[in-house]
Amino acid sequence: MKKKILIADDEPSIRLLVSGMLSEDYTVLEANDGAEAIDVINLQRPDLILMDIMMPYLDGYTACSRLKANEETKGIPVIMLTGVGHELNKKLSQETGADGYITKPFSLPELREKIGELLQCS
Repeated sequence: MKKKILIADDEPSIRLLVSGMLSEDYTVLEANDGAEAIDVINLQRPDLILMDIMMPYLDGYTACSRLKANEETKGIPVIMLTGVGHELNKKLSQETGADGYITKPFSLPELREKIGELLQCS
């Protein structure tokens, strides 16, 4: 059975790109924003989450904080996948409990390597 990965990003093109990169090896779930991501996580229990930071309704920082504060979801690894590579954003991601941080544009090998590392640890 394939592991499930949730892609939470408000840009359909990013979700399509990442889904295409990963769908051969993983079951890919999608969410348009942080609020929808929380709903999908509660229903589907993905094995890993790729979360954009800047999203409407509920940003990635807040969504990640909520997940990590919940006993049932705190163990799901979260990789922040964002177009902003500032050190402050990396620090805030760590403070909210994110397990990884990858800036866009990213390479498929880089993404697969980080996903593999975190799935082995979980």
